[in-house]
Amino acid sequence: MPRLTLVLSLVVGLVAVWATPSFADEVLFLNGDRLTGKIQSATGGKLTIKTEGAGDVTVDLSKVKTFSTDEPVRVGRKGAEDEPPVTSRVAAGPDRQVEASPAPGAPPQPVPITDIAVINPPLPEWKGALSLNGLLTTGNSQTEQLGFLANAAKRWPHDRLTLGAEYSYGRQEDPDTGEKSTTINYAMALAKYDHFFTKKFYGYLNFKAEHDEVAELEVRLAPGVGVGYQWYEGPRFNLLTETGVSWVYENFKHAPSHEFVAARLAYAVDWTPIDPLYLYHKLEYLPAFEDPGGDYLLNADAGVRLSVWKALFAEFRYELRYDSRPAPGRDTTDQRFILGAGWSF
Repeated sequence: MPRLTLVLSLVVGLVAVWATPSFADEVLFLNGDRLTGKIQSATGGKLTIKTEGAGDVTVDLSKVKTFSTDEPVRVGRKGAEDEPPVTSRVAAGPDRQVEASPAPGAPPQPVPITDIAVINPPLPEWKGALSLNGLLTTGNSQTEQLGFLANAAKRWPHDRLTLGAEYSYGRQEDPDTGEKSTTINYAMALAKYDHFFTKKFYGYLNFKAEHDEVAELEVRLAPGVGVGYQWYEGPRFNLLTETGVSWVYENFKHAPSHEFVAARLAYAVDWTPIDPLYLYHKLEYLPAFEDPGGDYLLNADAGVRLSVWKALFAEFRYELRYDSRPAPGRDTTDQRFILGAGWSF
């Protein structure tokens, strides 16, 4: 009998524990109503809480008396948008206030609900695109061409990292001799780091490497440093200008290497006038300090993207590469008109 009593006690205890509702986030309204669930986020004066019965419910923060969370959330305050959100468990406070720790291990302090700008804002993520282009002809002309362009950027409150790569290869066959010749073999890679001293003013470090077999350019290196100004930054329109100093080194296939210190002037702009359409243009000018009128590089890119389905897009791109001192026997200007398709993320 004692053994049976012990077993029954354990069963009853387990059932009681199982039946006890788990502690959840709670929102208390000014009119006395309560809402329990899991606080998901807050932005624009709206608080979203996931409930068991009604799913996601969005409420107006102006109608909230106080709220609490059973796990830490990331809270950003108004006037401190450039600072990372504070991660803290939130406790209920007096009317129109909550309590949160300003730093790990610090005692909770009252926070007016009117001072809360965001809760659980989206974490920084990579954004960019990958596009492909190709051409194949047979018959009177035998042509093969393939290329890709990739770029990605990640933005933190005070930092930004940009990466890019491009490669194009093409060849054609002489219909009389059957010999194949390379028409394009171009590769490029770049990396750029920006640190924002203010919301718009930043310093940058960048590095760019290029190879162009047809232009007899074995490698061109162009590391640089400078400052920039982000005139506009948003989901639909961005504009920046930059100025700095770069060291340019060029190694040609059949000519002596060439190097110079250059000023760097650049700008980049992109615009989404309507959701399916994306326009972009950027320009970079590097004149040598010793001979700015006779020794310089000019790079320009412009493009139009049209969303086709979800993240897939069609693209037309124009590229200009100008070197005032090319390899002997080579042209100063290379232009490419490219049609392709890609995926944005």
